[in-house]
Amino acid sequence: MVWLALHVRLPAPGEVRTDIDGLGAWGPLAFIALYAVVALTPIPVTIMAVAGGMLFGPGLGTILAMLGVTAGCLGAYWLARALGRETVLRALGSHRGVIEERLEGGGFYAVCTLRLMPGIPYWPVNYGSGALGIRSREYLLATVLAALPGQVSLIAIGAFLAEPGVPYGALVGVSWLVVIVLTVVSYRRWRVTRRASSAPVEA
Repeated sequence: MVWLALHVRLPAPGEVRTDIDGLGAWGPLAFIALYAVVALTPIPVTIMAVAGGMLFGPGLGTILAMLGVTAGCLGAYWLARALGRETVLRALGSHRGVIEERLEGGGFYAVCTLRLMPGIPYWPVNYGSGALGIRSREYLLATVLAALPGQVSLIAIGAFLAEPGVPYGALVGVSWLVVIVLTVVSYRRWRVTRRASSAPVEA
């Protein structure tokens, strides 16, 4: 994964658009598969989401992007379960501290908070969730709900680049407002849940 992040150059959105367009009817499936592969690595998924907006517009682009990113996140989760806790935590590097602190004994709100929090990429959350025993159902639900507004905003940016206009610009603003609100709500719920789980049990 480190080698991929350092040596593999992702194409620009325009290049992705050209390549996917050249596949014709297979283009959407190829986009989902490529997005899933990118989500398995430390390579940022931003480029894929923006390309999705340029290629398919905000509606279909959001659906395809969510399918791709969810598949990649689930793949990373189950790979981490197979690799084991210590192997994965060592691989997280500088992200280990915050991932371990937030996800250890966490659940739905812990995953949501990390998904929404600025500056934390998807891949350490994916692998950390699998390594630290987040239940698969909670992980999947949190991933879908927390990833959606961010993906919509990036898709809208791609659509705006392809066809500048007020509606796409407004969609970017609204989706990021939703991200901010959900981040605050999720963080507060996580703190409440964390305090409740760590409270001493009376005899």
